[in-house]
Amino acid sequence: MRTHFTRMFRGAALVSALVPVPVIADEGADTWRLFVADHTLPVVRAIDAKSGAELGRYDLKGYAALSASETGRTVFAVQGDAGTVNVLSTGIALSDHGEHRDIEVAEPKLLPVTITGEKPGHVVTHGDDVVVFYDRGGKADLLTESALLEGKGQGTAIDTTAPHHGVAVPMGKNILVSVPNMAVEVKPDELPPRLGLRVVDRNSKAQGEVATCTGLHGEAVSARLVAFGCEEGVLIARPGGIDGPKLQMLAYGSDLPEGKVSTLLGGKSMQFFLGNYGEDKVVLIDPDSDTPYRLIELATRRVDFVLDPADVRHAYILTEDGKLHRLDVVKGEITGSETITEPYSKDGHWRDPRPRLAIAGDAIAVTDPRHSLVRMIDPKTLKEARTIAVEGQPFSIVAVGGSGQTH
Repeated sequence: MRTHFTRMFRGAALVSALVPVPVIADEGADTWRLFVADHTLPVVRAIDAKSGAELGRYDLKGYAALSASETGRTVFAVQGDAGTVNVLSTGIALSDHGEHRDIEVAEPKLLPVTITGEKPGHVVTHGDDVVVFYDRGGKADLLTESALLEGKGQGTAIDTTAPHHGVAVPMGKNILVSVPNMAVEVKPDELPPRLGLRVVDRNSKAQGEVATCTGLHGEAVSARLVAFGCEEGVLIARPGGIDGPKLQMLAYGSDLPEGKVSTLLGGKSMQFFLGNYGEDKVVLIDPDSDTPYRLIELATRRVDFVLDPADVRHAYILTEDGKLHRLDVVKGEITGSETITEPYSKDGHWRDPRPRLAIAGDAIAVTDPRHSLVRMIDPKTLKEARTIAVEGQPFSIVAVGGSGQTH
């Protein structure tokens, strides 16, 4: 797998080297914003990543987990216990113009649209599509980001068979939807486990048979592929033309120790996935290799991890001993480690306040809820460059932004 990853990386570098770069006198703007949710208070803050200035504070109904859209124009504040998803406009819009990109910067704001349902969980975006999955609603809502930005929250309901902790992912004209195991008896307050994945059209009509994916959890997109974590392996959905997506299981095989993938990240400029493998390992996944898995062991359990969308060679992993590790995804090796926080044990409740990571341009933003800080880390040295004080217990975090010409 190392050879294949190296080939992809060198190919990307060669293309960059051969494409003529126009000389532009105005270098344009480089703008990054952090959106930070508090662990115990129903509030989200928008923060300028460079100055640390608070750009806005938005009161919500409940505790929020944050996710940014694929375009970076919106951030979703998912409040599962409150049955609500609020949508924030980031105030940042990037548009491609061939030889350069334009960036438009406005004030961030809470949009006048509220998405409601029975325990919303995962929000997945692809292009203009937005899918909100409701764990206890037996459905998902298909919406569009452009309509949400206009304050319109009406969506199309997608059938999810029955209430379960699952996910729905838009892919072309179809939706990939997790399937619950209805043959298993569960207690009245519990949800059935997942047994697989099915492809449906936008009217919820099934396309083909259910693909086995026991305990489906975790999904990510890389290039044109979608990956799902399963007990048997990682299930890959590939475009299949007019016949719809094709599903392929990448079995773990006998070379890997006991474990499974349940959290996934997808490469942006190279086609690969990074997943957890249990609590103290991560795995690089190359779907097109004869040996798709490459295991990296960690000294202690993983707290969070993130891919760098600009420096495509690197990922960063925070472990419970407070160390931040730089992972070279081409070599499959840890190339640097530094202590950046106090230890945060993985023992205790899964939702206890622990640091989370986001990439904001040339900095790694790390929430430190114990000290009411966001620590800004230099990715080259893994040393703390500065801190941003944030009231309360900063927890869930996303970063949006980029550089472009302003007109």
